[in-house]
Formats: sequence, structure tokens, C-alpha cells
Amino acid sequence: MNFYAVIIGTEILNGRRIDKHFDFLKNELAKYGHELFASFVIKDDVGLMKRTYKMILKDTDAVIFSFGGIGSTPDDLTREVAAEVFRNSSPVTHEKFKQNIINKFGDEAYPHRIHMAEIPPDAELLPNPVNNMSGFALDKRFFFMPGFPSMSHPMTSEIIKKYFSQAKKKYKYTLLAKTSENTLIDVMQKLPKNIELSSLPIFINENPNVELSLSGENKEKIKKYFDMFQKKLKKLKIPFTIA
Repeated sequence: MNFYAVIIGTEILNGRRIDKHFDFLKNELAKYGHELFASFVIKDDVGLMKRTYKMILKDTDAVIFSFGGIGSTPDDLTREVAAEVFRNSSPVTHEKFKQNIINKFGDEAYPHRIHMAEIPPDAELLPNPVNNMSGFALDKRFFFMPGFPSMSHPMTSEIIKKYFSQAKKKYKYTLLAKTSENTLIDVMQKLPKNIELSSLPIFINENPNVELSLSGENKEKIKKYFDMFQKKLKKLKIPFTIA
């Protein structure tokens, strides 16, 4: 699966708040051998939200963790946008969620809080451990949660554990060589698509170095191509260390 983070909040972009979702989601996925495919921090803007969700939806392997925009204030737009993009529909009232709101807030559920129960059709509620104001899930792939980390992070942990805990083991080999990336491009071009390449140029004492990593699920194949890089470096008498 390709895991996407969509972090919605104008207050993050203008510096009033610091994002805490990216690092958390990255680390939580890593517990099960997963990596983020992409992450977006976007404004509370209907057009931008629609374009972002639609772009991700075109990826048939996409899993979305969306944070923010599901409250009751005018800038909370996620419920309406998600209904349009993922269901080609307007939001509908989820009766159980509506009752949860009434049970918690009584008369103060109206006229505003009650709208939090208007979510995309056929959505599954995601329990909120803090105040029972749920997030929601669509098709067991698209997950929409509050922007507050104290609420959304326990929800995220439970989602990953429930749906994505059976990850395939990945192997990784890394070296640090006292040369530039350019020296190894010809070997890089021989890599098959199912081996992930990470090449990071580093300057140490003003001299070019490169940290190179190969990762994937086939240990023998990764080792084979990792050896090719080592042979090239040895042939050119370039010092390197295995990390």
C-alpha cells in the first residue's frame, strides 16, 4: 500500500501551531515495516482539499490518513469535501454519531455541534478516546481524524494495528563513500524497479561524500546489487564504510 498523510490546517502553515502528525505517523508505520509514500500540509481551502484528495484517489494502492477539519466551526471543511470526492455525494447524518453528540452536549449540541454527525455515506465511525466525537473511515482505506494529536494519534495507532500490521519484511544495506553521487550513477541505472534507492550527498570537511542505501523485500537481490556498488568503489580505490 502507498500511505499518504494529509494534514489540514492554515494555522500550521502560518506558524501558529507546529505539526506533530508527520513524525508520529511515520514512526507508527515504521513499527510494522511501512513507510510514508507522501505527505501534504495544506490550508483549509475547499479547492485545494478537493485537488489533493482527488490526486491521491487516482492511486489505486492509496491509504490516506487525514488530520483536521472535522469539527463544527466554519473552517472545518473535511466532511463535506470527503463526501464529494470519495462518494460523489453530500454528507448525510450518521444517526449513532448524532446521538453521541446529543448525549455529550445536550441542548448545546444545537445549532452547531450536531453538524459533526454529517459525514459521507456508508462511513464507519472511528472512536475518539478523548471525547467520543468520532472520526470516520471510508472503505477501510481512507481515514479522517481530528487535528488534535491527543485524539487522532491513539486513533491512528489503532487503525494501523487493525488493518496494516501484517507487513512484509524489508531489508536494507547502507554505505558511506568518499566520493560524489556522480561516480555511482552508472551502477544506479542498473537497479530494478523493485529495489528502492536512497542516495544522499554529504559534504564532510568540504569534501563530497555520498550515503547510499538499497532496500526491498528480496534480501539476495539487494545484496547482489549492493555488492556491485562496493566492487565499483574498490575498483576506483575510493574509501567507503558499511553503515
